[in-house]
Amino acid sequence: MTGSWEARYAAEFFGTLILVLLGNGAVVNAFLKNTTGNDDPGLANGGWLLVASGYGLGVMLPAMMFGSISGNHLNPAITIGQAVIGIFPWAHVAPYLVWQFLGAIAGQCLILALYWPHYRQTTDNEAVLGTFATSDHANSQLNGFVTEMVGTAVLIFGAMGLYRGMFFHQNIDIANIGVGLLIAAMVISLGGPTGPALNPARDLGPRLVHALLPVPNKGSSHWEYSWVPVIAPIVGAVIGIWLYKIFFGL
Repeated sequence: MTGSWEARYAAEFFGTLILVLLGNGAVVNAFLKNTTGNDDPGLANGGWLLVASGYGLGVMLPAMMFGSISGNHLNPAITIGQAVIGIFPWAHVAPYLVWQFLGAIAGQCLILALYWPHYRQTTDNEAVLGTFATSDHANSQLNGFVTEMVGTAVLIFGAMGLYRGMFFHQNIDIANIGVGLLIAAMVISLGGPTGPALNPARDLGPRLVHALLPVPNKGSSHWEYSWVPVIAPIVGAVIGIWLYKIFFGL
């Protein structure tokens, strides 16, 4: 990382904003009524591949833009996990988290503004919530916790390998592409049970927007589940980084 700490905070803000804008934007386009990605009511024509592509690109592009400045965390779980393992200073954890959450909130507010007519046309409360935050479709917080924890552990373990592995070590941009593909694969393969979040800011920030703003047809924000996509990814990130360190070092 080469930027000043102020530049790093700005990079985390704009990077997380882009992540949410492209990722949750793909969900909106796929599931809200009468969008170009879903022009038949209740039918997600864009499908899960559209959503996976949005999140994959939503991580890859900020990584190429801001990775050399801030490390491109965009995720409180990554920031905390790196601090626990000793490769990120604890003194800057709180500012990183604040700017990540603010970026996620700003990104979701932009989505809400852009798709406002489609939110008004979509009467399915759960579909509306799904464009903001995640939930466990098996109605089990335990299942949600395990899914988010394991998914984040695999994600962080894989990202550590891509950025620190021998093949990509000399070409960080190729590693960034690999991380984008990894995110897309995670959404396709492990996203069925919960969404997924894999990122506390990506879920909690937009959930706050859902709860506080007059979103049409919004229904409940399901705060009883909201702790899962916050705590589980943090636990998973710590596990993933520790496993990589134990077997391959840092």
